[in-house]
Amino acid sequence: MPISPEIFAERMRTMRPSTIREILKVTAQPEIISFAGGLPAPELFPVAEVSAAAASVLAKNGPESLQYGPSEGYALLREWIADEVRSRGVKNVKPTDVLVTNGSQQVLDLVGKIFLNPGDVVLTENPTYLAAIQAFQTLQAKFVPVPTDEFGLVPEAIPELIKLHQPKFLYTIPTFQNPTGITLIKERRAKLAQIAAQHNLLIIEDDPYGKLRYRGEEVPPIKHWDEANCVLYVSTFSKTIAPGLRLGWVVAPEAIFSQLLIVKQASDLHTSSFDQRVAYAYLTQNDQTAHLNKIRSAYGERFDVMDAALKAEMPAGYTWTKPEGGMFLWVTGPKELDGMALLKRAIEQKVAFVPGRDFFPSDAGANYLRLNYSNSTPARIREGVKRLAALCRG
Repeated sequence: MPISPEIFAERMRTMRPSTIREILKVTAQPEIISFAGGLPAPELFPVAEVSAAAASVLAKNGPESLQYGPSEGYALLREWIADEVRSRGVKNVKPTDVLVTNGSQQVLDLVGKIFLNPGDVVLTENPTYLAAIQAFQTLQAKFVPVPTDEFGLVPEAIPELIKLHQPKFLYTIPTFQNPTGITLIKERRAKLAQIAAQHNLLIIEDDPYGKLRYRGEEVPPIKHWDEANCVLYVSTFSKTIAPGLRLGWVVAPEAIFSQLLIVKQASDLHTSSFDQRVAYAYLTQNDQTAHLNKIRSAYGERFDVMDAALKAEMPAGYTWTKPEGGMFLWVTGPKELDGMALLKRAIEQKVAFVPGRDFFPSDAGANYLRLNYSNSTPARIREGVKRLAALCRG
């Protein structure tokens, strides 16, 4: 049947496709050196250990693992997550505070559904995670950026933004932020929690990369200072086990948890029983510290290689961030740089990145690039940066 544009919901007029998803269609070609996707290193996935965990789950609890399960999540996995969150410095977390989701991306979808009406304001870092923009844009939210510098967002700017815009919540990735790699300093985290309590501001703290620190000192989550229960703490197993399991979680107070649970039930009934049990078996049968140290060592080396290659190859006028963990760095180019045009030329030279524009709710960011270093070998990083730098010079 012919499809008229009018048949689609009004919200679709403001949606734009993810540049990353489109780029990944191209970068699936093996000859492309890709710094584009936020992909963990597949050679570090614990394939044998997950296989053994799956076999043990099927052998011991086969029927239960293949059956429907509770919407809240597998009880033993929720207990493990609560212990893990407490180990990160978050006090008084109970298993009943934990909702297991299909990746942390589902948390953003659920949060948007329970809080956002068309036209509601969301505060974000500037720039911010593009899939968060997409998730909240679906609900026809408006975005107001919080001033951000090399130490993260500036908490002192928030009271005035609250007064002007009455935001529903602040969304932030304070540790090894996507896309910049910047970490919000400890003093600002404490200040942010204080401001949230004073102004009754809800904070969505997204922490997918916090376990990937390869240098510097650990910094507790914002939730560590959250005496007023204003912070929803979100994390995932995508970066520490594997993204294919699609397992994330959110820690929320009871009043919010109950609403999240309602929309979770309407969305998918529950997260895969099998995946949850396999994850729990894997986590309890293996040395997690050793596995994380392996990931940290590899990513630290790959950042060092990319940083050195950029120093050696990039022309004057380009600068980049120096993250202490995570998977990305953020390149700032000359004001006249057009990242989208550069990408088209880069693809022709078999190298890819993500233009900065997609990380801004507006049309800003033309002269920024996000580079991922976790998913390329040192040799491919050197060659990819060499190709990219040649395009930037010429």
